[in-house]
Formats: sequence, C-alpha cells, structure tokens
Amino acid sequence: MTTEKPNTEAQSRAALAECRAIFASKLEDYGASWRILRPSSLTDQLYIKAKRIRSLETKKISLVGEGIRPEFCALINYGIVGLIQTHIGFADATDIDAQQALSLYDQYAEETLQLMLKKNHDYDEAWRSMRVSSYTDFILTKLQRIKEIEDNDGETTVSEGVDSNYMDIINYALFALIKLSEHA
Repeated sequence: MTTEKPNTEAQSRAALAECRAIFASKLEDYGASWRILRPSSLTDQLYIKAKRIRSLETKKISLVGEGIRPEFCALINYGIVGLIQTHIGFADATDIDAQQALSLYDQYAEETLQLMLKKNHDYDEAWRSMRVSSYTDFILTKLQRIKEIEDNDGETTVSEGVDSNYMDIINYALFALIKLSEHA
C-alpha cells in the first residue's frame, strides 16, 4: 500500500479558505474596523493571540472553552491585516468597504502563500517534522522582532522588515492549522 504525499499547497489553500471565510463574516459584522489599528496595536493584538495559544499548550485546559485552532486562524487574519496596514497605512475611520478589504486580503494571502511555497521547496518540508508548540514559539519570536523594529521606527540594519515577519507568522500559523487538521 502506498501513501500519498501530502500536498502542502492544497492544504494551505484549504486553511486560508477557512480563515478567509471567518474574515468575511467578521467584515459583515464589524466592517473593516481594523483599519484604525496602528502598527503597535496590531502587534499587541497578534501577541495576545499567540500568548493565549502558548498558555493553552502549557496548561492543557481552556476555561473559556475555545481551543487553539481559532487563535491560529486569528493570527493568520491579523497577520494579513498587518500586511495591509503596512502597505496602505492605518486610518482614523473605516475607509474601505468589504469588497476592497477582501480584495486586499486575497492579494496579501496569495503573496504570502507564494513565499511559503518557495521556502518550503528550499527547506524540503521540514515543518512537517516540527511540533505545533514550536510554531507558537517562532510566532512569539517574530512578534518580539516586530516590536523591536517598531521601537526603532521601522529601521533595520540587516534584518528583514515587518512585512517579512508578518508573512512568517501567517505561514507558521498555516502549518499549525494543517498539523492540527491531520491529527484531529
């Protein structure tokens, strides 16, 4: 009996579709209210999501009754919001409609996926041998780096910028969603 090799692109697209559906539903409820988030606030929002995941991984129990999967979805969605905000800036009010927001979402989700596919080729799917808790720690590390870059007014000497870190956060969260689906 031969086992079929998992298709990372198809699995990633399925996870992104799940996250996009959540994003679209929230747009219906709240509009693009996230447009008012300044970079530091967005970083802090991502941070509390990642810290909650780490807390649940460590404590193994949720008193709120929600697991870590929705938090990884939130990391993907806020990471894409981060890319949008990085490229078009924040606003003082909701200044785009749902169609524009979804168009931007799709653009940055696709760019991030394409980067992941290139890196995945070079790293030979090493992520499949990693633990979900490592993705959480890497995400927290990326967030710490973003905080440092923000505190340095966006300046880096040799390091990647904020947008690269957002893309890595999104892709680590995608890996986590895939692994959680495979072990459900």
